Amino acid sequence: MERRTFIQCLSGGMLLAAGLPLQARGRRPLRFGVVTDLHYAEREMVGSRFYSHSLQKLRAAVEVFNRSSLDFVIELGDLKDSRPDKDAVAALRFLDDVESELQRFHGKVYHVLGNHDMDCLSKEEFLQHTANAGKARGRSYYTFAVHGVQFVVLDANFNKDRSPYCRGNFNWKKAYIPDEEIEWLRRELRQSRRPVIVCCHQLLDSFSAVRHDVCVGNAAEVVQALEESGRVLAVLQGHHHSGHYSQRNGIHYWTMKAMIENDFPTHNSFAIISVEPGGDIVIEGFADCESRILKHEV
Repeated sequence: MERRTFIQCLSGGMLLAAGLPLQARGRRPLRFGVVTDLHYAEREMVGSRFYSHSLQKLRAAVEVFNRSSLDFVIELGDLKDSRPDKDAVAALRFLDDVESELQRFHGKVYHVLGNHDMDCLSKEEFLQHTANAGKARGRSYYTFAVHGVQFVVLDANFNKDRSPYCRGNFNWKKAYIPDEEIEWLRRELRQSRRPVIVCCHQLLDSFSAVRHDVCVGNAAEVVQALEESGRVLAVLQGHHHSGHYSQRNGIHYWTMKAMIENDFPTHNSFAIISVEPGGDIVIEGFADCESRILKHEV
């Protein structure tokens, strides 16, 4: 597949408060594949959203991933969509179809929950029809470690009253992370002795110039926990289809462009990310996904 010319965008960062953890020194680069916002459904296109094309786009991405010696693949939410009538049976079929395609990857696969994953399903139904690797299976927020890097996956799909998104009982512009999940996050960050990468569907960098209706409503509290830990290298996000980037206090916030946008094979969006031993994060974008280097400076 033709890929966009690799552009190195050096973005400033600060050294972790206590220096890069020893687990990161001398290890080989960690490499993983990323996709987001497939919105797969068998329905007519709406505007720039080509719902049915996402299956072919994902197939093309997985073919590249399988040739690239990756440690795992993660999708950042909105894996499936639904028909206008919100038929749950059809939505489960769409989910099964796109999950089967994703699981063609020859390795571990992880999921982040997005709002459209619950537009006519419950979280439990979504989790029953998808397969996170290892101990993450069946969980909406969780952590795992690979080659000296800790990954923390968050679930921001809660209403203002902290009730969970379920069968469309939500306004997609209102997303929150409940107190117990934030406390869990703080514990994980305190206990970790590794550099950390956080994954969330909705955006956490509400301090930036991005639209606030795509951000987590209580993002400031979450960001405070990330910054206080001194261990977070980056936050990987979806949801905002055009993509976004910001940086604050040594943490990079990278929002990936959506796969659903525009037709296939002219368009697609996926990436391979490498975490280098020194803490630099190299994003190799394919098709419409731009490449970028998130620089970790000493």
